[in-house]
Amino acid sequence: MTRDRLYLFDTTLRDGAQTAGIDFSVEEKIVIAELLDRLGIDYVEGGYPGANPTDTAFFAEKRTRKATFTAFGMTKRAGRSLANDPGVQLLLDSAAEAICFVAKSWDYHVKVALGCSNEENVVSIRESVEAAVAAGREAMVDCEHFFDGYKANPEYALECARTAYAAGARWVVLCDTNGGTLPGELREIVGAVTKVVPGAHLGIHAHDDTGHAVANSLAAVEAGVRQIQGTLNGIGERCGNANLITLIPTLMLKPAYRARFELGVSGEALAEITSISRAFDEIINRSPDRHAPYVGENAFATKAGIHASAILKEPQTYEHVPPETVGNRRRVLVSDQAGKSNLLGELQRLGIAVDKADPRLDALLADVKEREAQGYAYEAADASFELLARRRLGEVPQFFDVKSFRVMVERRHNALGELVTVSEAVVKLEVDGELLMSVAEGNGPVNALDKALRKDLGRYQDAIDAMELIDFKVRILNGGTDAVTRVLVESQNRRTHKRWFTIGVSGNIVDASFQALIDSHTYTLLKATR
Repeated sequence: MTRDRLYLFDTTLRDGAQTAGIDFSVEEKIVIAELLDRLGIDYVEGGYPGANPTDTAFFAEKRTRKATFTAFGMTKRAGRSLANDPGVQLLLDSAAEAICFVAKSWDYHVKVALGCSNEENVVSIRESVEAAVAAGREAMVDCEHFFDGYKANPEYALECARTAYAAGARWVVLCDTNGGTLPGELREIVGAVTKVVPGAHLGIHAHDDTGHAVANSLAAVEAGVRQIQGTLNGIGERCGNANLITLIPTLMLKPAYRARFELGVSGEALAEITSISRAFDEIINRSPDRHAPYVGENAFATKAGIHASAILKEPQTYEHVPPETVGNRRRVLVSDQAGKSNLLGELQRLGIAVDKADPRLDALLADVKEREAQGYAYEAADASFELLARRRLGEVPQFFDVKSFRVMVERRHNALGELVTVSEAVVKLEVDGELLMSVAEGNGPVNALDKALRKDLGRYQDAIDAMELIDFKVRILNGGTDAVTRVLVESQNRRTHKRWFTIGVSGNIVDASFQALIDSHTYTLLKATR
């Protein structure tokens, strides 16, 4: 059976750049384009040449090896010739292989935003597409607010789409710009559009304002479109765009789509999608979503004891796809709900060999349940669990012994007369029988403690230098100013980029933080010396 080809169009570098708190540099755009090439995306939309210095510099040369390098911009302004429209000329002068014009397809927007007649807008669409085709570029048109426009005036929305296709657009993309269309009505509208533009020339651009961007993209494919636009990890304006990291495995692994469609993404590239997703989060300085479909750290995690027992015997009992197909892994979590099956499964994953009849397992399980009753949560802190397990099994050396610590927070005026808050920490510890004391200032008490702890670890100093604290989360477990506090610290090795989580619980937030810090340093030394 011949399968239809689906084309993937990534808008991370343009739509994604509209996400609050995200601004890409030219260098970051180049790296992200390489990730998209590596994944097998068909079109990489790099931004809007001329809109800002970053995008202009990015389009000075082709930035993709395999993907079609695409520029985004507006259609010709009404009342101007193509030669007198600087926006169109910048698109034509860029190194882009394809040009995606954004065009109004809702008559309300034509009147309010463009201030021209419906007819003038149609002329702008036609002339812009014809100019791109004449310049040897692949042309496409994003019909902005298409679904809202169709509901308001279906004849005009269809005329815009028909005009773009007749002028030579390779793709006419239907945009749910406000993100408010639901899958059922979207499928019906796309079906109507296929009567005037062939589905093989239609695309879908869905926003996630109702949480349906992925569902809407799949509904559009079922209704006939053959290009899907989206972003890495679903970033984008407001609630984001369709998440290509979720869509790609669904299209490739689910029988309903796999039997009918093929993508430019290979099985080998699919097996890298988890690392690509996390590498992108690293670039934008964001912690990965641990619950993200397919690629999240908890996407294939099982906590309940009866589930764990089943999954260790037959993984498909609680897994909808094998985790290795998307480069993820199975995790059997250890918690107060755990049985011995969870424990054995997690120990096996950590490479800890122990016989299932070993009486130390019962003691370890009792430790876990007792500590979780105090507020610890080991399913969220794998490194602390590994240390707990190895200590119970007698496999963790005493690298250092903290004798005491002290933290001082002082608010004062500095030499410039500015009011500042300074944290100072003193840590006394013993290494190889030698008593060491370190003092450090930091941006807050936890940072000061981290600096003081790592300042002098004797012969272990080199092993600790690559470790860095990258995230810090605090959870209040009960009310009041005397509440018990849980602190989760995320650390990473700068050389290997491996991440791990450690945990501390105490009625004192600084003490809880220091517990987690000690575990993180100990874990680093354990891995460096094994």
